[in-house]
Amino acid sequence: MNPVNYLYLAALLFSIGAAGVLIRRNAIVVFMCVELMLNACNLAFVTFSRMHGNLDGQIIAFFTMVVAAAEVVVGLAIIVMIFRSRHSASVDDASLLKL
Repeated sequence: MNPVNYLYLAALLFSIGAAGVLIRRNAIVVFMCVELMLNACNLAFVTFSRMHGNLDGQIIAFFTMVVAAAEVVVGLAIIVMIFRSRHSASVDDASLLKL
């Protein structure tokens, strides 16, 4: 398969994720869209790595996955705490947590 096809797929996935972040109001859906955008970037890194014949892009993708895993832990904890206090996972309700 042509590497350009992988880049088109990465651009499509990133666009879907960006649209989800901008349009949706549910915090969990927004969170999953951010993860989709990170995976699209990882696909582009690995594709460019394969095109140039080195491992730099694959190493960057690995570290991006590690950061994304840490983001999931912290982000889901914040979402659960917002849901417990407000009984809603809406992004608009997050501004009500300010003192």
